[in-house]
Amino acid sequence: MKILALDSSGLTASVAVIEDENLMGEYTMNYKKTHSQTLLPMIHDMLEMADVSVKELDAIAIASGPGSFTGLRIGAATAKGLGGALSIPLIAVPTLEGLAYNLAGAEALVCPIMDARRQQAYYGIYDVSNEVPVEIEKPDAAPIEVVLQKAKETKREVIFFRRKSNSARDFCIVFAQTACGIRERLLSQRLERNIMSRADR
Repeated sequence: MKILALDSSGLTASVAVIEDENLMGEYTMNYKKTHSQTLLPMIHDMLEMADVSVKELDAIAIASGPGSFTGLRIGAATAKGLGGALSIPLIAVPTLEGLAYNLAGAEALVCPIMDARRQQAYYGIYDVSNEVPVEIEKPDAAPIEVVLQKAKETKREVIFFRRKSNSARDFCIVFAQTACGIRERLLSQRLERNIMSRADR
């Protein structure tokens, strides 16, 4: 199963393609061009270098936010256009949940943080001890003092980590693997429904 993953939720644009659990290719761009200028050429170049045809793709995973409003819209429009043209399902991966997978298996709670501007941070608190993140505190935007208070209220050890604008490479791989691994059953069900609906036409 080949999955194309897109992340345009921050300043850095990233794309990756994965087959089962093997990363076939990735492309990260951290420059002053907008995602609308870079995303489609990045997908084209990466698939070409990985010798993968768009017709071979089984699904598209997309970072669904929180993040840059404009960036998320560009990513969603790109994924929707490609998914519709190829008749393949889309998998929305919450940005913070995808980040939490970086520490899957940790005994402590995990709190990924992203800059939300105006002296606020996007955050969520997750229990990742059983590999699959369990939401303890739903994603929100708040001043860092509030984030620290929410973490304190859990009365557990909390690991904080921040996503930097130039670290999308790792995140892109993480949510591609998430879509291919943890969400495999969900994707299989969607593909099965898709195949059945085609057969009924």
